[in-house]
Amino acid sequence: MESQPAAKRRLRQREEARRAILEGTESLLVEDGYEGFSMRRLAERCGYTAPTVYYYFGDKQGLLDALLEERMAGLLQRLRRVPASEDPLERIRHLFLAFVRFGIKNPTHYRLLMTPRGDRGERPPSAEKCEAIFLEPMHELAEAGRLRVADDEAARQVALVTLHGLISLRGAGSPSEMAKNLNEIAVDVMLAGLIAPEATTAPGARA
Repeated sequence: MESQPAAKRRLRQREEARRAILEGTESLLVEDGYEGFSMRRLAERCGYTAPTVYYYFGDKQGLLDALLEERMAGLLQRLRRVPASEDPLERIRHLFLAFVRFGIKNPTHYRLLMTPRGDRGERPPSAEKCEAIFLEPMHELAEAGRLRVADDEAARQVALVTLHGLISLRGAGSPSEMAKNLNEIAVDVMLAGLIAPEATTAPGARA
């Protein structure tokens, strides 16, 4: 029977191997995208052979799915820590700012999440849960007739462009003249353009 120290050592070695494979996969995906990713380059990057990778993750797609799920789970945890609020506008504001902070703090993870996946089947479970968290207050605002645009998808794209711009700007280095509270200012201006005040139905908004 394997001794407890030996079992712990083997468990630690497996975790180290899994972590090295995932980190190598992430770096290659950020550099080359999904289409340029290869198991040969991964073996060169992380030092583990393809059979070892298959042992831990089943196949190439299983590896890619495991990595994206892990990174999306990190974002999901961040979003779930956002304070609850009955006001959907306040709730979505906090969610947007939490998303920006996550992207700035984890630039490599963020670039991975934004890398086009092409036609790669279903999204990871955590991705679906993250989207649901964002969509809930947006739907509440739409049902209340507070969206200034008639298209929910257009509102989502405007928000994504704004948040992505903030994260990319910070990732490129923060100039000394950049406003310290730029994230809050930009999110507030964007929301003011998309969402009408409570109990006010903007022209063109849906009742």
